[in-house]
Amino acid sequence: MDRLTSLTVFGRVVECGGFSAAARRLNMSVTMVGNHIQSLEDRLGVRLLNRTTRKVSLTETGKFYYERSSQILADLEEADGAAGALTSTPRGTLKLYTSTHITRFLSPVISEYLDLYPSVSMDLNIGERMIDLIEEGYDLAIRTTLPPDSSLVARRLTPWRHILVCSPGYLETHPTPAVPADIATHNCLRYAYYPYGDDWRFFTEAGEQVSIKVGGNIVTTSADVLRYMALNGQGVFLAPSFVIADDLAAGTLQRLLPDYKPAEFAINAIYPNRTHLPTKTRIFIDLVAERFAEHRKWMA
Repeated sequence: MDRLTSLTVFGRVVECGGFSAAARRLNMSVTMVGNHIQSLEDRLGVRLLNRTTRKVSLTETGKFYYERSSQILADLEEADGAAGALTSTPRGTLKLYTSTHITRFLSPVISEYLDLYPSVSMDLNIGERMIDLIEEGYDLAIRTTLPPDSSLVARRLTPWRHILVCSPGYLETHPTPAVPADIATHNCLRYAYYPYGDDWRFFTEAGEQVSIKVGGNIVTTSADVLRYMALNGQGVFLAPSFVIADDLAAGTLQRLLPDYKPAEFAINAIYPNRTHLPTKTRIFIDLVAERFAEHRKWMA
């Protein structure tokens, strides 16, 4: 028999003063109540209750066992209550990993979240490496590309595209690409985690895909390094739109191949399991999704 149920039955028999009263309280048969008490006594190898035709009383061992088991059941009920509270109100530490170049958009959301839920603290780590969420104990990652591990859950937050750019100075000494195939003759500044590797993908206005094999003198996990080199006139950069938007506006970088659209991606919230998602994680994801939807022009 279930031991916790037997402990509960034992407590009710003591509190009600008999098997029949306990059975009514528990909506259980008198026989079943007796079976639970017998199961406990058999497990312990001692008699817990003295039984007469008129009343039930605790043995000396039964008194000790009742006091300890009552405390155990009270502690368990308190733990259940605390766990229930955690599912309704965000608490604890949210361990988050995100890409360097989206922190400018994520920072206001983090600040708002911590203001709204003072019982939560944030352990924020920033970088470009492919982390192991489960092995490293992360609750959540927010990334610009999907993870290679298909067992993880990914929630799409907002779409975005790359923009092919270079500096005006670069074009003073290099021919302007007219079609994607022309890129193959240029020094291409490559991001290590671009999903298609050295095959840069574009789409015509008719929706036809064009894939170009590129090469160059650098491949790195840092979008900031590639941006710097592009500004310095050292090559062409297939850049996330939100990384170089200010440079385009200032004219320090200019767009190439405007008639061809690079492949579309999404910023995703990535987490280990959809089942029993902690409240602190679920509410943060919902808030990020809401704010990114309001400010999708960041990604446009």
